[in-house]
Amino acid sequence: MLSVPAWQRALTGIDMVIYAVGVFHDGRSGDFDRLHHRVPAALYQACVQSGVRRVVHFSALGADASARSAYHLSKRAGDEALLASGIDAVVLQPSLVFGLDGASASAFLRWAALPWLPVPAGAGEVQPVHIDDVADLVVRAAGDAPLSRGRLAVVGPHALSVGDYLQALRRAMGLPPARCMKVPAWAMELAARAGRRLPGSLLTPESWEMLKHGNSAPPEPFAQALGRQPRRADGFLGAAERGWVRQASRAAPALWLLRGSIATVWLVTAGVSVAAYPVSDSLALLQRAGATGTWAMAMLYGAAALDLLLGLATLWWPRAWVWWSQIVLIVFYTGIISWRLPEFWAHPYGPVLKNLPMLAGLALLLVLEPRRR
Repeated sequence: MLSVPAWQRALTGIDMVIYAVGVFHDGRSGDFDRLHHRVPAALYQACVQSGVRRVVHFSALGADASARSAYHLSKRAGDEALLASGIDAVVLQPSLVFGLDGASASAFLRWAALPWLPVPAGAGEVQPVHIDDVADLVVRAAGDAPLSRGRLAVVGPHALSVGDYLQALRRAMGLPPARCMKVPAWAMELAARAGRRLPGSLLTPESWEMLKHGNSAPPEPFAQALGRQPRRADGFLGAAERGWVRQASRAAPALWLLRGSIATVWLVTAGVSVAAYPVSDSLALLQRAGATGTWAMAMLYGAAALDLLLGLATLWWPRAWVWWSQIVLIVFYTGIISWRLPEFWAHPYGPVLKNLPMLAGLALLLVLEPRRR
């Protein structure tokens, strides 16, 4: 919403506004500028005109005069639009925020659970803060004793190297220390460029630039505003959470292997169907299944295209609908084979029996893979 009048209609009777919108990928051209700057700027003009008492705006640590990334620059522009409006406002600039439902927290936990920890060379310090501490601060901002107007760095009590943060998360999960391996900066640059093309990837040129910039600040102002010391990184997990988080994080590499193996099955099947296995033999099997002529050719190449699509989606676009699509297709294939080609159930290589572990693996992905929209 870029229209001030549209925001004014939405602000009728509103006393306080909290703006926590943020995107990590500039998915469509101009998303950073629109969502971090122009939309909140219009909102804050409407707040002034509608008599809103107070605004809490979520920015990011690093959105300052030394900012270089497009993410930080757009965040800084939104901060300045709010502070220039004259309204009673506080700009919260969090470092890494840890919450169990958050994508970054899940990624760091899986990273920390590895037996060997790859640590990027050239990365700056981070100062992670727990989501509960952030929420408590917002509650205080909405109360009778609001925070001082201006910017506030929302950070944990200690600045940590990336390696130290990973070791702290290992302690939080009840795991022993692990050996760290330095990843050269050039390798991180290449991985970040590749990550730009992966849906949902947290490693992009933008995030790598921010990590090199560092993400730390003096902790005393936040502790004073919070009224207590924030949680240490090795205390991010409670006793009730520690066990299942440890198990889920340690299982992550196995899930990646499972996804890769399932993708390989679909991709190799597509290649074999159109390039390796004799087309005449494939058409003979389809004829026994009831498909002949043009219809059989369409089914052969259409099935290969579908296999290719499912293999790529398993690697690059893991979603619940991808797992369900594969389950439905495997059940359909198994039913047709059982009806028209039942001898394959007794084949010594077990081509149909292998569908059972495929279905079990897909069921595991449905249950254990992080939910993505």
